[in-house]
Amino acid sequence: MFFDSVAYAMAPPAGGAGAEAGGLAGILGGPLPMLVLMFAIFYFLLIRPQQKKQKQHKTMLEALKKGDKVWTNGGILGMIVDIDGDNLTLEIAKGVNVVIKRGFVADKDGKPAADVKK
Repeated sequence: MFFDSVAYAMAPPAGGAGAEAGGLAGILGGPLPMLVLMFAIFYFLLIRPQQKKQKQHKTMLEALKKGDKVWTNGGILGMIVDIDGDNLTLEIAKGVNVVIKRGFVADKDGKPAADVKK
C-alpha cells in the first residue's frame, strides 16, 4: 500500500504540464549556451592574453642585437657579444662568455649597456 502512493507521487501530472519548454526558452535554458559562455570567458581571460604575450616575446627575440643586456630563463644577466643565427654569446662577467639559444632569453634589460655603471 505504501508503494502505491509513492508511485502516484512520482508520476507526471496529467495534461502534459511536465513537458519540456519549447522554443527560445528551451534553447537558452539548456547546457549549450552555458558551454559557449564558458569557452568565451576562457578565451578572453586566458587564451587571448597569452597569445598576445607570446607575440610580444617573439618580437623582442627577433629585435635582439649586439650590446643588448638580457635576462635568461635561468636568471643570468648578460650582454650579447655575438649573434650566430639562433645562438647568442653572452658575456656574463669580464672574460666569461656563455652560448645560449635565442629562445632562452626571458627579457631585455631596460638600460642600454653604455648606461650601466661599473
